[in-house]
Amino acid sequence: MLNFLPKNYKTIIRLAFPIILANASAPLLGLADTAAIGQTGDAIDLGGVALATLVFSFVYWGFGFLRMGTTGFIAQASGAKDHQEVLTVLYRSVLLGLSIGILLILLQSFILKLATVWMSASDEVIALVGEYFRIRIWGAPATLISYALLGGFIGLGKTKELLWVQLLLNGVNIGLNVLFVVGFQMGIQGIATGTIIAEYIALFFAWYLLSNRLEIRRPVQEIKQLWNVILERTKVLALFKVNGDIMIRTFALLAGFAWFADQGAQFGDSILAANHVLLQFVSLSAFFLDGYAYVMEMLSGKTIGEKNLKEFKFQLKDSTIIAGVTAFLLGFFFYALGPYFIPLLSQDGEVQAIAKGHLLFAGIYILFSFVAFQLDGVFIGATQSREMRNASIISLILFVGASFILTDDFGNRGLWLSFIFYVIVRGISLGLYFPKLIRVKFPKLIN
Repeated sequence: MLNFLPKNYKTIIRLAFPIILANASAPLLGLADTAAIGQTGDAIDLGGVALATLVFSFVYWGFGFLRMGTTGFIAQASGAKDHQEVLTVLYRSVLLGLSIGILLILLQSFILKLATVWMSASDEVIALVGEYFRIRIWGAPATLISYALLGGFIGLGKTKELLWVQLLLNGVNIGLNVLFVVGFQMGIQGIATGTIIAEYIALFFAWYLLSNRLEIRRPVQEIKQLWNVILERTKVLALFKVNGDIMIRTFALLAGFAWFADQGAQFGDSILAANHVLLQFVSLSAFFLDGYAYVMEMLSGKTIGEKNLKEFKFQLKDSTIIAGVTAFLLGFFFYALGPYFIPLLSQDGEVQAIAKGHLLFAGIYILFSFVAFQLDGVFIGATQSREMRNASIISLILFVGASFILTDDFGNRGLWLSFIFYVIVRGISLGLYFPKLIRVKFPKLIN
């Protein structure tokens, strides 16, 4: 099917395709949760599920650095053919994920209170959020350890295994939700119970696959043997530094999208809804562009570990061309066919008209976003986290400033223009740091 493409293009696409499928499978779980509770509950139950899952999405997304940081360090160790360092990084990240997971369990009352104090929902809905939270929080160690293992798969270039783990997680979760909610009439407690069971099953499956790939036979014994290396001060500090920077970067991105939504809400409910509809197209496009970014994480880390500047530039060029073409096709696709998809997402005539009137802006955003995705992948693979953090903060500040200026004159169109400006600035900011990355990671190979 891909025979007309150059060999390296086919390799990059084959590495990215399982990631794209894994990303695309995630929303199915939310749909299954909604469908299951919708068959047996009422609006209060649906509201409880929506808010409860949002809390966990926010908490777990904040700890996404466990995946990204692990990817970069393992890719570099793999490129250097240092098997012991691969194991050390993996065990260090797993232990960190376990520690954070246990800490979240211990702090569950505080986290729940902090999360619900800002909710404007009814007391009944908030009570259901509490029921869901107190069960689901026990899956935190499994989820966070799994982040580290998924980072290991990507760092090693084993993206098919990542897909199998994601499909198992979602498949088991959907099946258990139907069983517990529809079959046993457990309501929101059934949703939470099915989710944590699925999380632990997926964790054990991921560990089985990765331990086979790395020929790990006695993990406890190996951890004891590598204990002093795992806790080596400079390596632990480097891990915390990278993870801390990535965490700040992630919250800056969250803040950017939250600002976009909040500013849209000030123009009225119809514009808020229309912007939300268009963001679904942006999110769908991100599944594809994230796939290439993940591959770039692995390829950049691997070539840095090999100290092969020529191969680094070659892989960056090829993967960016593919990502750019994909972004163009996606932007054009949603712009051209968006008028047919929008009615599927909203039956409100006014919302449809507003969304159709702003389709071009969503298409342009998608087109320009691939640069930020690709460079994110490069900097994650290179573990140059400070630059990522700074670029995210700079672009957020400029986005907020631009939105104040442009929305005064152009309303929601000005908001979209500032949003497009935001993603362009993210790419440019990272691009300005790129020469420094080359100097730091390939100091002896620069001509």
